[in-house]
Amino acid sequence: MPASMMERVMSRKGLYWGFWILGIFMVTVLIYFTANLSKEVPPLPQVVKSQSGKTLYTYDDITLGKGNFQQFGLMNYGTLLGMGAYLGPDFTTEFMHKRVLFLYDYYGQEHFGKKMDSLSEPEKSFVKSLVIKDIRSTKMSDGAVVYSDASAKAYEANQEYMVDFLVNGNHDWAWRGGVIRPDEAKLITAFFDWSQMVATSIRPGTDRTWSNNWPNEPLIDQDLTWEVHKVTLWEWLLLWPATILVMYLVYEYLVKEKKGSTEKLAEPLKISSLFPSQEKLLKYVPIVALFSMLQLILGGYLAHIYANPADNFLIPQEWLPFNVVRQLHLNLAIIWVAVGWLVGGLLIAPLVAGKDLRFPKLVDVLWVALLVVGGGGLIGIYLGSTGNLRDVWFWFGSEGREYLELGRVWDIGLLVGLVLWFGMVYSTVRRAKNDILVGTIIWSAFGIATLYIAGMMPLHNIIPNFTVDDYYRWWVVHLWVELTFELFAAGVLAYLAVALGLVKRSVAEKIMLFEILLVIATGTLGVGHHYWWQGADEYWIAIGGIFSALEPLPLVILMLEALKQHYDIKNQGKTFVWGVPFLWLAGSAFLNWFGAGWLGMVINTPTIGYYSHGTYLIMPHAHIAMLGAFGYISYAFIYMTARANALAKNLEWNETLSKWGFWLLTIGVLLYALPTIIIGFHQSQVAFEYGYYVARLRETLEPMIGWMWVRIIPDSLMIIGGSVAFYDLVQKIYFAKAKN
Repeated sequence: MPASMMERVMSRKGLYWGFWILGIFMVTVLIYFTANLSKEVPPLPQVVKSQSGKTLYTYDDITLGKGNFQQFGLMNYGTLLGMGAYLGPDFTTEFMHKRVLFLYDYYGQEHFGKKMDSLSEPEKSFVKSLVIKDIRSTKMSDGAVVYSDASAKAYEANQEYMVDFLVNGNHDWAWRGGVIRPDEAKLITAFFDWSQMVATSIRPGTDRTWSNNWPNEPLIDQDLTWEVHKVTLWEWLLLWPATILVMYLVYEYLVKEKKGSTEKLAEPLKISSLFPSQEKLLKYVPIVALFSMLQLILGGYLAHIYANPADNFLIPQEWLPFNVVRQLHLNLAIIWVAVGWLVGGLLIAPLVAGKDLRFPKLVDVLWVALLVVGGGGLIGIYLGSTGNLRDVWFWFGSEGREYLELGRVWDIGLLVGLVLWFGMVYSTVRRAKNDILVGTIIWSAFGIATLYIAGMMPLHNIIPNFTVDDYYRWWVVHLWVELTFELFAAGVLAYLAVALGLVKRSVAEKIMLFEILLVIATGTLGVGHHYWWQGADEYWIAIGGIFSALEPLPLVILMLEALKQHYDIKNQGKTFVWGVPFLWLAGSAFLNWFGAGWLGMVINTPTIGYYSHGTYLIMPHAHIAMLGAFGYISYAFIYMTARANALAKNLEWNETLSKWGFWLLTIGVLLYALPTIIIGFHQSQVAFEYGYYVARLRETLEPMIGWMWVRIIPDSLMIIGGSVAFYDLVQKIYFAKAKN
């Protein structure tokens, strides 16, 4: 491509139109796949019965069982098709493996009068062929599904085992029981068995299961196909040249200063007074830090239960069950990040418009609404998952879908709050000059609100089919964190880099546009790396591995440019009053690349993803990306609000505790990656060699117990860091003294 043409493509206008063209294309493709979803998902049978005619369970049993699975928060204890929490078993694999073992014993007894462990190798090979034939003979349909009499007996044995486990508990696995009733547990077993049917039954017209041969199970020769390895190889081959290309384009066409350019850096943002609405934001600041600290403390509690599930940690597990605490841990993260972003939007809007919000008192209304929704939602999660809201669990308890646990009433309240926030900010900035940086922030916020609706369908009830349900759950979770959240983050980092006088506007605008173009290109259909083992078709294997590792690169380079200017300011002996907010912004860009990009690419490639799915190897990616990419921006906003207050009122400002909080939290989350990666490597190796069932056994984790306890170090650093930040912000908002 000629240099002049490339310059036009990489210009502000070219990138702008490239974003819209690519965005429309990607969204159109996603809508097309969604429209065809019903044709590819595993069906729900009307009845499952034995060859001799005995009814095992029905469609209603499966759907009611799915409801109970959600009501009692089992996805935040174990996993289904590998998705959920990693303390308990994968219920799909549990039913699948125990069915296989039962059939080995059944056919061994029938043909040789021996159980599996007593069979010779030739006998075991013969029995294995019978087991595979039995399992593969089950054909999923939306009518009647017929099990062999042997598989029917295997299901009954599985049901007996699981009902006892769910009702009476198992202290060694941190499941205390005493909440789920036997009749509810029986329905849950029907749902679990349907999921193992997804993992073992052959998709019509193919030689693979509905879950694309996940999980790995050597006893029935279930493993990856060559197609998956081929996709992985191509992705790794393309990743390096794509990375080099992105960095070249950024430095050559976006950062490099053109000859004759006279553009200067903007003067750093000056604050001499606060608008009334900004004054009202001050009460939000300590609450954001408090919720962050509480989330970190609950994370430490969970880490202790992971390491020693049989014993209590400070508080009896009967009072704070693992599955309940994990839901609170996840939802506190969503709440404090969201509220911090709301604060940022409401702080910036009057600065951009040069005037206050039209109705400043709405800031107080939003404050009360958030407290009601946040508090009510968290209480509802606790009461619902502990069986105290059986008749109204869907509306006021826990919906039990990982990250989307808020009951439907609280869902609606959160959506209304997000829309109210958008309306307040938009009505203030819409008359301001056309600012593409602010526009990106505002419209990505609108996307965050509207995407949440995808997790609220249908409004009045659960989605019966787990595959369809999880498809839309990931629309919210993935398209939030790798699409709309990333667009918001790009707009915020670019806007503040300019507003703080660290990067030239033309450079920031082009880098932001290039970033959001990459986000659209890789993040939209990248949702597929969550899909191909939960019942969606094979094409998601390739589509889902699109290079999300490339997304954060432009933002990292933007922050590197800002850091250069920041050091120049310091070297000149000048005072930079926004040092603490900028520290959190720079940390966000780095941790976004490290967590979402680098660690994300490791687990997104199909071959690695197949063996690491549902293991500890996922945890460092999720924690670092969530805290760094989004949590740090929330911290930047609340510290910016506190700093604006100090400047407006001529208050003392000491950065010592602020920096201690930042570095303790940052070092802690980086160290957190070490033990979880090591444990994840071990689990993935076991999954590769012996099958996924063995990888999830507690006995498999016991050799890693030392590394599980090592987590105390990074967890403690993060808790101390969050506590220091909370104390620091309370001091700055409520107890700072006026300068002499």
